This record gives sequence, structure tokens and C-alpha cells, in this order.
Amino acid sequence: MFGIRAAIRNAVVARATVARCAPSTMISRRMYSDHPEETYEQFTNRYVKFFENVDDTFELKRGLNNCFAYDIVPDVAICEAALRAARRLDDYATGARIFEGLKLRIDKDSDYQNYLQALKPVKDELGIQTKEELGL
Repeated sequence: MFGIRAAIRNAVVARATVARCAPSTMISRRMYSDHPEETYEQFTNRYVKFFENVDDTFELKRGLNNCFAYDIVPDVAICEAALRAARRLDDYATGARIFEGLKLRIDKDSDYQNYLQALKPVKDELGIQTKEELGL
């Protein structure tokens, strides 16, 4: 019996407190994150630095997975850094899969061809071929 009276009394006190609050304190906001929005340039610089410093294939693949998870196509500089990291770690398959990921991420074939042209010097230097060039 005492529990019910206490609950009713607490509800009445809470309602009175809410009634005394200013309207501006009653507005609820959803704060999903406290950090500012990252720009495309910051995103590119972050991943270029990441791939320049990657030490093992697990970290390389994890970084690629995280990079391609965003709703944007990675910049050519990111792809170049990732390709160099794949060759540095002697992981040819991951280097070839970077081009597969780009092809899946890019909607237009003409845009994909532009990426291939931009990455052609790096591709030739590192000796990495695309899936199509390998005949797969």
C-alpha cells in the first residue's frame, strides 16, 4: 500500500515540476554525435595517411572495407595509396580487388574508365591488372 501511495505522490510532484519548467527546456534534441562533419578533403587525407602507414594485410583489408562502406566513391589519391600499400605488403589479389570495388561503387562506366585512366600510371608501375585484363 505504501508503494502505491509513494508512486502516486512522486508522479504528482514530477507533473508539478514539469509544469513549472520553461518551455525551452522541454524541447528534446537528438544528439547523434558531438564531432563536426568531415569534409571530403579531410576524408581523403585520413585514408591516404592510413594506407601509407598500414603494416599488415588485415589492416589493409579492414581499411578498404571501411573506406568503401561510406556512401561516396574514394578519391584517386586514396586508391593510389591503397594500391601502393597492397604491393608493399605483396598482396596482389587485394590490389586487383580495389579495382573491383571501384567498378561496383561507380554507377557509370565512363566514370570507371576515367578512374582507370587516372590510375593507369600507378597500375603500370606496380604491375597490377584489373579483373577484365586478367580475363576473369
